[in-house]
Amino acid sequence: MRESHRAEADRLLVRAVEEEVRRSGGRTDGGALLARGRGALESLAAGAAEEYAAYTHALEAAEAERLSGRFSRKSLGTPVLVTAVATAAAIGADVALGTATGVALGAGAVVAVAGAATTVAKVTASHWPAAHQRAGAAGRPGGTEQLRLQWLTALEVRGIRPFLDQQRVLISANRRPAKKSAPQLRGGDRSAAARRRTVLEQSFGHLPQPDGPFAGRRAEMAQIAQWVHAARASTETRPTVVVIHGDPGSGRTALAVRAAHRLKDQFRGACVVDLRGGDAGEAPLSTRDALLHLLNRLGAPREQLLFRERTSPEQQVRRLSELYHRHLTDLPVTVVLDDASDPEQVATLVPERSESLVLVTARQPLELPAATPAWVHQLPLEALDGAGAEELLREIAPAGPGAAGAPYDAQSADRVRELCGGLPLALRVAGSSLGERTAQRLAADLAAYGRGGPVERALWLRYTDQGEQARRLLRRLALAGRASLGAAAAAALLATDEQEAGQLLTALSGAGLIDHVRASRYRLHDAVRTFAQARLQDEEKAADRTAAQERLIRNYAELADSVIRLVDGKTSTRADLFKTAAGAHGFASLDAALRWLDEESSFITATLRHAEGVDQQAVLDLLGALCDYCLLRGDLYRLGEISELTQAVDQGLLVRSVQWRTGIAARQLGELDKARTTLTSVVDLYREAQHDAGAARALGSLGITLHHQGNLPEASAKLREALALQSADGLAGDRAWTLHALAAVERDRGGLAEAVSLLATALVLHRESESVHGEAWTHFQLGQVCLRMGDVPRAEGELAEALELYGRTRDARGEAWALTQLARARLVDGEASSAVGGLRDALARHRENEDARGEAWTLYYLGQALEENGDRDQAVRELERARTMFSRMRDVYGLACARHHSGRVTRDQRAAQTGNLRNSGFARQLLADARADFHRIGLAHGEAWTCLELAIVDAGNNRAAQALQLCDEATALFESYGDLRGADWARFLRCTLLPYASAGGTEVGSVVAEQELTELSAARHALRDGKLEDCADAYAVMLGRGVSLEDGWQAWQLGMVPTRHAREVMGVPVETTPA
Repeated sequence: MRESHRAEADRLLVRAVEEEVRRSGGRTDGGALLARGRGALESLAAGAAEEYAAYTHALEAAEAERLSGRFSRKSLGTPVLVTAVATAAAIGADVALGTATGVALGAGAVVAVAGAATTVAKVTASHWPAAHQRAGAAGRPGGTEQLRLQWLTALEVRGIRPFLDQQRVLISANRRPAKKSAPQLRGGDRSAAARRRTVLEQSFGHLPQPDGPFAGRRAEMAQIAQWVHAARASTETRPTVVVIHGDPGSGRTALAVRAAHRLKDQFRGACVVDLRGGDAGEAPLSTRDALLHLLNRLGAPREQLLFRERTSPEQQVRRLSELYHRHLTDLPVTVVLDDASDPEQVATLVPERSESLVLVTARQPLELPAATPAWVHQLPLEALDGAGAEELLREIAPAGPGAAGAPYDAQSADRVRELCGGLPLALRVAGSSLGERTAQRLAADLAAYGRGGPVERALWLRYTDQGEQARRLLRRLALAGRASLGAAAAAALLATDEQEAGQLLTALSGAGLIDHVRASRYRLHDAVRTFAQARLQDEEKAADRTAAQERLIRNYAELADSVIRLVDGKTSTRADLFKTAAGAHGFASLDAALRWLDEESSFITATLRHAEGVDQQAVLDLLGALCDYCLLRGDLYRLGEISELTQAVDQGLLVRSVQWRTGIAARQLGELDKARTTLTSVVDLYREAQHDAGAARALGSLGITLHHQGNLPEASAKLREALALQSADGLAGDRAWTLHALAAVERDRGGLAEAVSLLATALVLHRESESVHGEAWTHFQLGQVCLRMGDVPRAEGELAEALELYGRTRDARGEAWALTQLARARLVDGEASSAVGGLRDALARHRENEDARGEAWTLYYLGQALEENGDRDQAVRELERARTMFSRMRDVYGLACARHHSGRVTRDQRAAQTGNLRNSGFARQLLADARADFHRIGLAHGEAWTCLELAIVDAGNNRAAQALQLCDEATALFESYGDLRGADWARFLRCTLLPYASAGGTEVGSVVAEQELTELSAARHALRDGKLEDCADAYAVMLGRGVSLEDGWQAWQLGMVPTRHAREVMGVPVETTPA
């Protein structure tokens, strides 16, 4: 089309789309519909090609008769010639009569102009009547205007309208009925909202507790609350930023934390980030790490926290910033940015598009960029006045001989405030001695320490008041960095027992030298840590400092390893550490041990950042235990931190150990390709280092990943290779984990007998190695094997045992999987309604754990349960969702299973609508794709059953010969792994097809079918499907009465085909049964 004509067609399309949007009541996406229409405009115009050709032909003809056409060479030839001759004659006559040349030329020019004007006037005078005549003809039949209207009408009727009708049908087909889908959507929304609400509520628990004295800051607290209320009253949705600035020790952080607690009811969550801007001895926290910390505390997707590619830090900061702002849109939270120094960094961390409160503590006022979309306020913290200092000292002063009956000494109190500079930290530290000293003596003692500022003066006073052991502990606490710690760390630093260490911590806290965080956790104030670090350098030898640091790491490695050993048992990483781990370290139970590790994990991570010069084996043990804890808890943020830390250190053994766990975490997230790549590289690294135990562990994890991807033959090969490396007695714990993983692969491949044997051995080894977690997974796999065998009571017993053990180890992911399989057991037992409820509960748990693979398999079983419950439409939707998730994860086995059942249910859904199997094209394509997938991964069980479902489709579409061939292929596949139950169904379907596909005709086929059916009925066995017996007897009666070709294949209509339940149970003989 010409550009002008394309514009006309586009305007017509726009008007038609607007009308369609109005007709749908606004439900149709006009922009998307218009974009699709414009993309298909050429094909739409093809329907009006004939009218368009007539229109353009008429336009070309009309172009020739326009005024410009009358000035063509043909029209102007004669007038121009006459004018030229007259001009030449005039010039020649004047020259002949003796006129001057100039006058002669002038006369000639006059003649030429007159001739030209006459010609133009003549042409114009003749054009106007013709133009009016053409204008009238344009609107008459055959005119250009009429042809234009005919073209646009044809374009609308034959192009645009059919296109819009087609789009309407597609939109209606893709739109779920509100009545049926609403309950499920609300359930999904409730699950997601509940998880986010739980994470945000837990975030308040990570705030330091507002313990201890706090006085003289009521006005500042009220001012913060007033600013928050003013922002809430505004019509704009903008965060409130309060920059609290003052000298070190002025109580900036305490004010911010107490404000966060006091305003808790107005916000959904809270988080404190230490930006380290004022610490000269440590690099400030990067914006990237601050964003990761905030996202972790406020419930962001875990994959963003584990995989931290650092190819372009700027791009990653930009991506994390976008994720942070998107996550907190319309979500009011409190963010405390402690010890900030960079206004640009603060501006990046301010959550836009929410009514959040950002409390920034800094030494100097921070002027944020003018473009920051927030209400920004500056709040200076001055020294406490006399009343405030007096109130604080009164709250701090303990009862003691110096305080009993002592009169109030206002002058001495003012002197103490002056010497402490009015700073709350200095007053708190110095005032803690008022029980031992009078105010006058305290003032005198403070004045004696004339060196340094007010805070350092108070610290010197209380430092010298402590005993030698307490002073040594304070100095060595500087080795712990900024993290909170407990009695275990203090005991390791002093090489003493935890009871004495706990008493010393209490004494230091009473002296105001350490801050109480929560429960029995303490940390150093930044100013106190600087003081302690200086005392450590001056008063202790480097060897003593290194020994204390190494003792701390070694002690924590032993403690953490003992906790993980209680969960995972004696594996090659911790087999020789402790024979009685729980008793050796005072853990009364597994639950107490896990609680301890929950509290200490942050401290351990911080300690690992300062492990230079420490025994690398102790560091490796501590890293391994912490990584295993992260996998158990799903704390992928901390695992990402550890991974970065080891990469920065770049020591082979550490990197391999952490990279192995990172690959396992990627598998848990559903990133199977990334997990496979990572674990393959780890196997190569261990082999290069000739570390057989490590290579075997990595091979086992790689085999599990390959299993999850559906590559069953290779998974089996990798796991058997790992077993060969784990034959030594010292690796029995590792071998147990590999055995139950191999059993799961063999179960899916149809080797039930081998799976049972492997699991029985694994269970014995797990019990010998005291692995509660390993026992849980073995019982879980045994439960699934029992379901494959059709033994539902025993399966439920095994799965219930697994669920109880998962609960003891606090493995939420394992608990969700056990709930899925328990609900599946209800489905196998025929209780579809109960299974639907259980699967929905399990689905919510998997979503809370962000376990994509668990969610996909639960959706898969939910689709089958809904089919059994009679809701085929919803079943198809759930199976399609599972299929999409399996495809995204590259799980070929799961994808093939989802395609198989989706094709089967789709076929039955269409057949129920039409009464026959003749509209099963899409279903057959799904089944054909499923068969190809099963064949590619070498899964005979899946391929055989898919062949039978394809045979049913072909038989219902009068392709009996093809169906018969598919039955023969299915029989061969069932026999390849000894599935008697499946082979029975394949032979029975063959009998139903022989009368219609036999080369000898119906009579011969009926005779052969009757003979084979008799043989099938005679070959009874315990694994046969009960329904097949009834079908065989009924079909024998039909054969006796005779089969009519005109009636067609009747087995499907009579229900003589295998159901979903027939495929659920494998008919493979198992001599031994699980104990």
